[in-house]
Amino acid sequence: MVTERRPVLFVLTSHGVKGKTGEATGFYLGEVTHPLAVLDAAGIAVEFASIDGGEPPVDGLDLNDATNSRYWNSAGFRHAIRNTSRLADLDAGNYAAIFFAGGHGAMWDFPTSPAVNRVARDVYEAGGVVAAVCHGPAALVNVTLSNGAHLVTGKNLASFTDDEERAVKLEKVVPFLLATTLTDRGAHHHPAPDWTPRVVVDGRLVTGQNPQSATGVGEALRDLLSV
Repeated sequence: MVTERRPVLFVLTSHGVKGKTGEATGFYLGEVTHPLAVLDAAGIAVEFASIDGGEPPVDGLDLNDATNSRYWNSAGFRHAIRNTSRLADLDAGNYAAIFFAGGHGAMWDFPTSPAVNRVARDVYEAGGVVAAVCHGPAALVNVTLSNGAHLVTGKNLASFTDDEERAVKLEKVVPFLLATTLTDRGAHHHPAPDWTPRVVVDGRLVTGQNPQSATGVGEALRDLLSV
């Protein structure tokens, strides 16, 4: 008997402004499309959610990137993005994995969302995979397991580095420095040089450092789900 595989839940930020700067942000398009392309090619279904539901703000709208262009010009993809589910309304038991896309907006609404904490914890404790890339690991800074421990404590991971944040001159705009905060939670952070790919897999936790790591995170997620 063939058991139908549960989908992966992609979670996007609903936060559209970089702090008090007034500059627009949102989810980073390539950090959605590149992992999505890997999972699509493997026949792994994906569903989309955001913190507030509906259409989340988009950043990194680089249509010179062939993968971005292919999806952005796809009616099916655009419909899915315009109609994301509200994360708080979803049952973690319906998903084999959860993936948190980056984009600076994630720094504001991922860490403070009770739904992020609940769904990530429930997916992980049910034996599923938790994945994130770039600023997506902001989702993980406050996720606690049923025993009260932070999910990331003692885990090897990657995220957007403090040096990369300084390089884009947003280190005083974001509410906290991501790599430092993950380390403060007891994580073992493994940085690569700025803007080079770094994907770290620790059991059922998959994390990537930056947009350059998005495809690799998708590949690691695919491989864990294909076992």
